[in-house]
Amino acid sequence: MQQLLDLDTALALLLDRLEPPRTDSETVALHATRNRVTAVDVAAPVSLPPFTSSAMDGYAVRTADFSGDPPHPLDVQGASLAGAPAKQSLSPNSAVRIFTGAAVPEGADAIILQEDTYTETNRLFTTQTPAPGQHIRAIGNDVHEGELLIPRGEPLGPFQQAWLSACGIQELAVVPKLRVSIFATGDELVEPGRPLAYGQIYESNRHVLAELMFDLPVAIQDLGILPDDPDTLRTALGAAAQRSDVILTSGGVSVGDADHVKAVVESIGQLEFWKLALKPGKPIAYGSIGDAAFFGLPGNPVSTIVTFLLIVKPALQALSGMHPQPILRLAARLQSPIHHSAGRAEYQRGVLALHRDGATVTSTGDQGSNRLGSFRNANCLIEVPKTEGDLSPGASVQVLPFFGLLN
Repeated sequence: MQQLLDLDTALALLLDRLEPPRTDSETVALHATRNRVTAVDVAAPVSLPPFTSSAMDGYAVRTADFSGDPPHPLDVQGASLAGAPAKQSLSPNSAVRIFTGAAVPEGADAIILQEDTYTETNRLFTTQTPAPGQHIRAIGNDVHEGELLIPRGEPLGPFQQAWLSACGIQELAVVPKLRVSIFATGDELVEPGRPLAYGQIYESNRHVLAELMFDLPVAIQDLGILPDDPDTLRTALGAAAQRSDVILTSGGVSVGDADHVKAVVESIGQLEFWKLALKPGKPIAYGSIGDAAFFGLPGNPVSTIVTFLLIVKPALQALSGMHPQPILRLAARLQSPIHHSAGRAEYQRGVLALHRDGATVTSTGDQGSNRLGSFRNANCLIEVPKTEGDLSPGASVQVLPFFGLLN
């Protein structure tokens, strides 16, 4: 009997055996890099800020002009605005009106806040004695020219894009999108919108898989629904392998008489068939057909979602050149009972709530692997270790928030 692998063990083996990420690249405009992965290290072409600037509204001064106790009288010598710097060096015993982000005039070494000043008889008086460097941003305060901005393999989001834009970068070399082919198998499956015959159900797994990959750097090819026929499966999988980096299927990987995917993949490629100590999602297949990685997920919708989030998504991230992060787990106090038989780790859908004194979580009810309704209102998975039996309210559990799994 094949040993059931724990999730962490299976994931570590998978990431170790995946082909290295692609080393080629394509150059795209910065505005098109959201959720793409950097193909090279990106160094700052300029320093930010590129000039010494003020961090506050106030007056640029020379600290050498201050002695004794305040107030200190100063002559106002013009102004320095953002984009319109002062045109001359600061004279002794003088101040330049300055605004946040404006260039500090030559000779000034501190900024006095405007609220720490007052005017009287056309002169400026300060109520504070400034320290050198006060409220001044040095050149390179954010990043120095030549410093690493973004390392290779980092996914790009709004914050990274903003930093790149601030450095004047208009385009970037990124890893090409993974070509992912998805299809579902099963004679009982019908496309939504068509009439159902007795014994048939509407297919939903392809749609949810595509949506779960929405923020990944992938190009999806939807191959539709395939029948439980070995020859048809063999032809479709072989063709998909020619034009895909990854093939992702749902259904047909269990041990039923109509589950042909495993045998077909073994006949035209290589397969490591994992039966995970996982509920839902015990049957899951990983292997390769030609140069394409293959993932066969269970057909039950909840099992498809859970195995994708816990197994396939980290693999796609790795194949895209990213460095998959450990799964985020938070401690929470259980609010509802959970019935569980020891032997397999279970991931129930739950509602996580945060309070001042900690977090609580409540199961969404019937956890059948066919019940997409168990995701209604859910915002996390509740992790029940394989060694645990039934859990009572008040028990401490680990939860996997969807904001860590989906983003």
